[in-house]
Amino acid sequence: MVGLTSLFTKNPPMAPKLNRRRALFVLTKIDEILTWERRTEAERDTRFVELGRYLCEVRAGQYWRIEKLASFDDFLERRFLESRRKAYYLMSIHEHLPPEARRRLKEVGWTKGVELAKIARRDRQDFDCATWLHKAREMPKDQFKHEVEKELTGRDTEPAEIVYFKLYKSQIPVIEQAIETAALMLGTDKSRGYCLEMICADFLAGANLENGNSQVLLQSISRFFKFLPGEERKIFLDHACASAS
Repeated sequence: MVGLTSLFTKNPPMAPKLNRRRALFVLTKIDEILTWERRTEAERDTRFVELGRYLCEVRAGQYWRIEKLASFDDFLERRFLESRRKAYYLMSIHEHLPPEARRRLKEVGWTKGVELAKIARRDRQDFDCATWLHKAREMPKDQFKHEVEKELTGRDTEPAEIVYFKLYKSQIPVIEQAIETAALMLGTDKSRGYCLEMICADFLAGANLENGNSQVLLQSISRFFKFLPGEERKIFLDHACASAS
């Protein structure tokens, strides 16, 4: 395949023959869906499935050439101003979900459809459509996403969320040093997120040690306890029981 072995080729693949009439129809439908508003959630999800199908056709037929664009990414950049990720999600739904699942997507929503597509892409012909559609209908979005992640990774991990906040350049060295120090104490296999959590837990424990919120102190101690190795957990509990008696 071109691109996997070399950036250059003497015989590049021929571009598909451009069906101008069909291309104009599909591009018009895409713009119609993107500007479409004030519909119910179920109707919106149905249209998004349709949008994913049209986007796949634009890519395969190179309909973006009608607009004198250089690539499919240029086409997406023009229409998905905030993020092209959503476009690729919708295309994944069309490419990987079987027709039955796509028809019933309005029952679960397109965001759950993205998660269903991940399972379908892995299982292919063995995809248990009925079971996963049932789970998608019954579970809240975050719980369903967690269920899919557990299925794909084999690990029952906590739901995760990426948090962004602004730092001044002068603050970064202090924060980096604190996280590195925490990693040395907790073990370098721990993520930076866990290290930051322990730093915050330590702060909260100190701030609430005297005349503070006992619930916050208890929560902080509980989080520290989770990171102790098995033998040290037993020692901690023995000391705690001895102190309480």
